Amino acid sequence: MALSMNAVRGWLGADRTVRGLALASLVANVAIVVTGGAVRLTGSGLGCPTVPACSDDSLVPTRELGVHGIIEFGNRQVTFVLGAVAALALLAVLLQRPRRRSLVVLAVLVLGVIPAQALVGFATVLTDLNPWVVGCHFLVSMAVIAAAYTFWRRTGEPDGPVQPSVPRPLRQLTWLTTAVAAAVLVAGTVVTGAGPHAGDAEAKRNGLDLESVSQLHVDLVFLLLGLSLAAWLAMRAVPASRAAVRSALVLVAVELGQGLIGFVQYFTDLPVLLVGAHMLGACLVWLAALDLLHRTRVRTPAPAPVPDALSVAESSPVAAAAQ
Repeated sequence: MALSMNAVRGWLGADRTVRGLALASLVANVAIVVTGGAVRLTGSGLGCPTVPACSDDSLVPTRELGVHGIIEFGNRQVTFVLGAVAALALLAVLLQRPRRRSLVVLAVLVLGVIPAQALVGFATVLTDLNPWVVGCHFLVSMAVIAAAYTFWRRTGEPDGPVQPSVPRPLRQLTWLTTAVAAAVLVAGTVVTGAGPHAGDAEAKRNGLDLESVSQLHVDLVFLLLGLSLAAWLAMRAVPASRAAVRSALVLVAVELGQGLIGFVQYFTDLPVLLVGAHMLGACLVWLAALDLLHRTRVRTPAPAPVPDALSVAESSPVAAAAQ
């Protein structure tokens, strides 16, 4: 029994397992954004009208709540899966040898934000799907995705100091590109709050003019695309690493695909399938921007500790013989 427990600890704490669980946590955080979008797009936002129980009379959905109750309750259960994966990833980094403090901190961060995200989700129900609270719920998910992505990337890097891999102006450009990508996400939530898919027929909208906020969103998208193209061309001219150039090109490609979906959905009266694809695309744009930012620096291995004179003397053959 002890041997099998040691084997489990060894497998769970292995570098490959830690990296796999970090990736699973990232994928799960993207998946819950998509399932949350499905709740809103099917009009199931108040399928379970209370929290934490599904209704005043039942912890789980009843026949009276219909399919909307099942959809909304199912999305709540995804949170538990998300938490379980994050908890397992934290356990893995605690068992890893040597234990890496940076990974422990990131794993705790990813796990710790999940309850906070659940509370924001509860607030969306208690406020009858207030569009500003719903938007906050989405943006918190983007913050968790950023933390989960950083956690996954760090599992494949050493713990040494960070060194820029491109000239400083180019790194500043990638920071600006990432900031504009975040602004695009914020503007997108405002557009969503003004649009027709409220999550429930009785839910209020934010009252803003849909055409005006959509134009602002499009303007920011064009700015993001221009910055991304500039980053790609600049990295080809520097030249930067092949991985950085490829990352910039992927960002441009994802933005073009996301932009195409956005234009089509706008001019076809926002069909639910395209809106759902647009939500997934938002996650992919965010991840591509984060990847480009990470590609502009490298983390070198931590220098080996230099033994002091006393420790060298104590470990010498003469000292050992004297003992």
